[in-house]
Amino acid sequence: MRCPHLKFVLPILLILVFTHTSLAQPHADLIVDAAGNGDYKTISDAISSLSMYPYQRTIIFIRNGVYDEKIRIEQHYITLRGENRESTIIRYNQLRETWNNARDYIGPGVINIDGDDIVLDNLTIENTQPEIGPHAFAVYGLTGTRTIIINCNVISKGADTVSLWNYKHGMYYHANCRFEGAVDFVCPRGWCFVRDCAFYEVKQTAALWHAGNYDPDQKFVIRNSSFDGVEGFELGRHHYEAQFYLLDCRFTDAMVDRPIYWRKSDDPDKNNPYYEGDRTYFYHCQKAGQPYDWYADNLREAAGQPTPGQITPAWTFGGVWNPESTEPIRVINYQIDHSSLILTFNEIVTVRGKPQFRTKSGIQFEIMIQRFTDINRLTFKAVEPFNKTDLSGECTMLGGDIVNSIASVQERSIGPIFRVRQNKRN
Repeated sequence: MRCPHLKFVLPILLILVFTHTSLAQPHADLIVDAAGNGDYKTISDAISSLSMYPYQRTIIFIRNGVYDEKIRIEQHYITLRGENRESTIIRYNQLRETWNNARDYIGPGVINIDGDDIVLDNLTIENTQPEIGPHAFAVYGLTGTRTIIINCNVISKGADTVSLWNYKHGMYYHANCRFEGAVDFVCPRGWCFVRDCAFYEVKQTAALWHAGNYDPDQKFVIRNSSFDGVEGFELGRHHYEAQFYLLDCRFTDAMVDRPIYWRKSDDPDKNNPYYEGDRTYFYHCQKAGQPYDWYADNLREAAGQPTPGQITPAWTFGGVWNPESTEPIRVINYQIDHSSLILTFNEIVTVRGKPQFRTKSGIQFEIMIQRFTDINRLTFKAVEPFNKTDLSGECTMLGGDIVNSIASVQERSIGPIFRVRQNKRN
């Protein structure tokens, strides 16, 4: 068996996005410390402490240590962020077959995701079952969407290491990760965008798998990533309609000469419909050793003939979600209600602290905390009378913050200076 450390050095294109070396301490709402020096000793206890319906993003910071636990995330807007990618380890021994025979509520994976807008960052997540080949999930989910995995090692010796399977609406983004496993070990259903990752196949089977049978637009895009594994491993396959895009990827000479293929049953009655035909597209991919013809550039054959520059996360997700956005939160409307000001934002927001701001005319506002804030509107109370003229020009934040709730690689804030957009109703 070849060494599981990849030959290729990945050029990390988004170094500023993915590096945790800023001078400012990252925000944390809860701290987990296995040694007992945080709010909780286990990740499961920290998640269980949250409301079943959290209306704001909660960032759980996990200090270095080994966390032998299996986790279920049902709530929305949760970030699990480790202190160090190599030293913050979540691990559990779980075969899918074992779970099927004695099902618990938590799920068959090490991390089981049923909430939307979940972010896993700067962690090692490992299914420690020792057998090569059988289904053994590290990250598993059936209903969540807008899932982000960044800066992580996600490891299993079994099949389906990363199995995010919301086949109708699932959208997933992964970057700067190392994935390791056996059969179909990264196998999304729906839409998935991956960049700057390393894949290692531990068995002479297919590394990639995709199901895109619910919507013809569903696709699996991989950019600037490397593939290695045991001698004779395959790149990918599918059992349903699927669509693959691989751009600027690098393959080891251990990869067998077999294109991504439709896995058909010997019994024709068991095969799924295959209306769309083969949809596997490559651009500027390279392989060590003997080259193969099947990964030659063919983007011109894809629907719409996209250029390499057009194939972004926003393009992958049809403009519905852009996890790489760096745009600040914006006020898009306002309403004056006596001494209160209701601001409408361009997306769902999370309140940090007690936001206060001052208008250019000198009127100061402070937030009125209300029960439900899983919306894009917030109410502020003025400390003195005001009118719409006082809302012209730049506003300055004096305290607190307003940030994005929807999952994003980089936290986006309203910023220190913002404007209240005028409207005709007032």
